[in-house]
Amino acid sequence: MLDVPAGIGAPRVRVEDEPLLRGNARFIDDINLAGQGYAAFVRSAMPSARILRIDVEQARKSPGVIAILTHAEMTADGVGRIHSPSNLKSADGTPIRNPQQTALTDHARFVGDTLAMVVAQSPAQADDAALLVEVDYDDAPPAIDPAAALLADAPLVWPEFGTNLALDWEWGKTDEVEAAFARAHHVSRITVTNNRLVVAALEPRGAVAQYDAATERYTVWTPTQGGTPVQTALANPGLGVAPSQVRVITPEVGGGFGIKNLIYPEQILVAWAAKKLSRPIKWYASRTDAFLTDYHARDHEMTGELALDDAGNFLAIRSDVLSNMGAYLTGAAPVIPTGGGTRMLANVYRVPLAAARTRCVFTHTAPISAFRGAGKPEYAHLVEQLVDQAARDLGIPSAQLRARNLISPEEMPYTTPTGMVYDSGDFAARMHEALDAIDAASTETRRAEAAARGKLYGLGYSVYTEPDGFKDNRAELSFDPSGHLTVITSAQTNGQGHASAYTQIATSLLGVEPSRITIVEGDTDRTGFASGSGGSRSTTVTGAAMHISADALISKAKRIAAQLLEASEADIAFDAGRFEIVGTDARVGWDDIARVAHNPGALPPGVTPGLAADHHYDAPVYCFPSGCHVCEVEIDSDTGSVEIVRYVNSSDFGTMINPLIVEGQLQGGIAQGVGQVLYEHTVYEPESGQLLSGSFMDYCIPRATQLPAFETNMAPTVCTTNPLGVKGVGESGPTAAIPAVANAVFDALRDHDVSTLRMPFTSERIWRVLRSPMS
Repeated sequence: MLDVPAGIGAPRVRVEDEPLLRGNARFIDDINLAGQGYAAFVRSAMPSARILRIDVEQARKSPGVIAILTHAEMTADGVGRIHSPSNLKSADGTPIRNPQQTALTDHARFVGDTLAMVVAQSPAQADDAALLVEVDYDDAPPAIDPAAALLADAPLVWPEFGTNLALDWEWGKTDEVEAAFARAHHVSRITVTNNRLVVAALEPRGAVAQYDAATERYTVWTPTQGGTPVQTALANPGLGVAPSQVRVITPEVGGGFGIKNLIYPEQILVAWAAKKLSRPIKWYASRTDAFLTDYHARDHEMTGELALDDAGNFLAIRSDVLSNMGAYLTGAAPVIPTGGGTRMLANVYRVPLAAARTRCVFTHTAPISAFRGAGKPEYAHLVEQLVDQAARDLGIPSAQLRARNLISPEEMPYTTPTGMVYDSGDFAARMHEALDAIDAASTETRRAEAAARGKLYGLGYSVYTEPDGFKDNRAELSFDPSGHLTVITSAQTNGQGHASAYTQIATSLLGVEPSRITIVEGDTDRTGFASGSGGSRSTTVTGAAMHISADALISKAKRIAAQLLEASEADIAFDAGRFEIVGTDARVGWDDIARVAHNPGALPPGVTPGLAADHHYDAPVYCFPSGCHVCEVEIDSDTGSVEIVRYVNSSDFGTMINPLIVEGQLQGGIAQGVGQVLYEHTVYEPESGQLLSGSFMDYCIPRATQLPAFETNMAPTVCTTNPLGVKGVGESGPTAAIPAVANAVFDALRDHDVSTLRMPFTSERIWRVLRSPMS
């Protein structure tokens, strides 16, 4: 790679920020087509009910109504199926129970399930008419709590299965793990809750669709994290057509974090209605609608056990998890608590054996899907809190116990019992850097000072790594005749700064000035089929595709340069955007190469016209960011209120494309982790199944005043598993923050009985702990 001041490693201000800050960016609600109708949806008021009758007559008479469509019309047209394929099997070999979801239903399975679609001349008219649709329910008691849903007399979400158990999955060398626990000197055990979250992206979901009868093609504008997953699900089974008949265009996206990776009923329905009604259809969610119908996140009850010998060495670890799927399976939901999350069971430790059991359970609640980290934060939380518990059990400092068991750089590449192969990182160094930065040696002094002010002081930390940069993405690099470079990627920005990062990569790889580079995303007609953004693969995987494409471009350009310079191709060297004869000052640049490349008559024999290269990169292995996060809290002994007084981390993200973007990604992830630990909780009333936390009046996300200044030390080690040496960053914040903050709270409450304390650690819950008898 080239050492270019505007390229890789430069802390440049993001190129996309000015239009975003000035309000000139184009989001889904900015897209309007001539003659469009506006959709609103009738949502189920009941969590479990057969729909006996939907009376639309009064609603049809409402001003501006164009059409009202129900499950009956949808079924008659043979559209509307949603299927999330999964090859997971239970321990006994039976396939996962995977029910058929439809975009409009005649049997509601959670409050917010979609029953009918109203199309009108304006959004207000559609909303007003939707309120006039009368629904007769044959309702039944719901199953809301996953543990209760497994009882013999529990109401069934899918009666045809005869159970609410979707999957009973096991992994690991169970017999060897059992033997290790049997010979252990000590076994530590904990149970933690990863509370259900509303993702609450800044921009709600929406879609605009039109159908071209002449070409028999649908075009759908919708916020996604990559068009392909939405395109393929829209096409088949959603609309019953080939993917080539569906074009998905993604404008700016105001946050995704996993929930905009997959298909939703509304995207299928607006496309179907656009064809059926011969006009464009638009829908844009209200925040209330989003709380009800966006895929939710987390929601696991997790038990972990750690076996140690008499010297404090880890012998084995195992987990037993109950995971709420909600009413329907999304593609991600059963993967998260099984193979996706259990990869983290060894975390950064030299633990030879691991085993896991996960039961996935249907309930009458909104479906679960991926959210920032998708299993990695949950299992990091379990492991790091379990290690802290082991240190307390053994009466030794947690840093000492960790240091004894941390994998060292000299042991890499290191294969964990879950099959991860760590290639780089110095876990102990990051832990000691972070603890030194926060002056952990003075912890007891600060604890005494806080006590004098009526505060309970706690220090907690987590050491982590996580597997990032998996699946695939495509990148195409092409020069026009003037030498302007266009980079087309199948990745999709959701606010991460793709245009800036990819511009810097291209500048380093090809020596092209940033002002002469255009980044294109968000159009399946141009980007082609690939996985899109998620799993921290935007730079790791797409960057690798760019690197390979750039090499191909340079190789072709050398043949053209050799002809222009009247030299042998073997004598041509490339450096900083220039092709030169080695040892001379004879050189040409991309402008010269591009001009000739687009002139067929001027090309060397055997060289095809044009100057473009593309590569579809499928990551063969993971990359592994790592680090240590340390959190200090003070808890008000009268109210139970928690204040984070300091937060420090030492982080390894490999080669950093833009350090400013890296730090911003890290801070945003930490904030989401803090939110889960202290504030956020999606609550359904257990008897009625109603969502009690259905707005920001009832659901608390952290404000700036509740967050400290995050202190970060970057200490990169170069990744060896991709050509750029980069590691993921987007998911590291919550992966490390959740256990760090949780451990700090438990440390502050060390003299109290915290055996039943579960996240979120609200002031009320902590107040009750403080008022309970001492342990």
